[in-house]
Amino acid sequence: MTPDDRSSDWIGRDVGGYRIESEIGRGGMAVVYRARDLDLGRTVALKLLASDLARNDDFRRRFAQESQSAAAIDHPHIVPVFKAGEADGVLYIAMRYVPGQDLQALLAREGPLPLPTVCRITAQVASALDAAHAHQLVHRDVKPGNILVAEGTDSDHPEHVYLTDFGLTKKSLSLTGYTKVGQFVGTLDYVAPEQISGKPVDGRCDVYSLACVVFEMLTGAPPFTRDDDMALLWAHQCDQPPRLSERVPELPDQADAVLHKALAKSPDDRYDSCLAFIAALRCTGGGPVIPPPAQQPPPPPAWAAPVF
Repeated sequence: MTPDDRSSDWIGRDVGGYRIESEIGRGGMAVVYRARDLDLGRTVALKLLASDLARNDDFRRRFAQESQSAAAIDHPHIVPVFKAGEADGVLYIAMRYVPGQDLQALLAREGPLPLPTVCRITAQVASALDAAHAHQLVHRDVKPGNILVAEGTDSDHPEHVYLTDFGLTKKSLSLTGYTKVGQFVGTLDYVAPEQISGKPVDGRCDVYSLACVVFEMLTGAPPFTRDDDMALLWAHQCDQPPRLSERVPELPDQADAVLHKALAKSPDDRYDSCLAFIAALRCTGGGPVIPPPAQQPPPPPAWAAPVF
């Protein structure tokens, strides 16, 4: 039996010390289940990768390396990886189970969000992404479905945001040559131009994708929507994004310039980090801006020093 089979066939089975209870979600390369840790009794999110990936030796090797790198990141807004490995020919990742909903479901229910809320959520995602970049990890698939929104601690922090699905399989696929010619890894609505053209990517790739998510949070739709995939890929590479003010007139004009820079076609023209992007967005009226530290007064001249 493989992860490609019906999800109901996996309910009640044990994989790597975890008992599968129910399906949470699925994508093109994996299925995520709610499972029970048989040793510690805690609930986890268990991701089972497609069976054909486990048969690729290069992929399995890189998967193990990247899983260790992801598990080493200790950040309050990154879903922790508890364990990753292979059991009975199945590659799996066990992660913290986060109750709540993802950003995609939140937007479907509430529609566009006000700028302060967008900045509050995005700042947490940006912090997580920059922490990953410091560990030489690029997410490569930032999208609303990979942003989990849980209940916050108080009225000043109404939501606690987690970034998940850290592109472990995506980086492995691109580096092992597992994808076919002309393919890339990522989600079309949020994919950076350099991913489409197959150029090397760094953290600025995630800046672009995060900007696409911010655009959708503010307007209700990603910056580029086309009738077919090829037209959408072309738009990311060649077309200028629409102005925010055309979609939501009440947004400040400065926000247009911030999104235009974050969505630049060349990585060199974007913000250097995700936190730099969100800091610029906050300056347009999306939240409090931390003032620079007050300068200390100069020391008194020598003639003003006390006599004794």
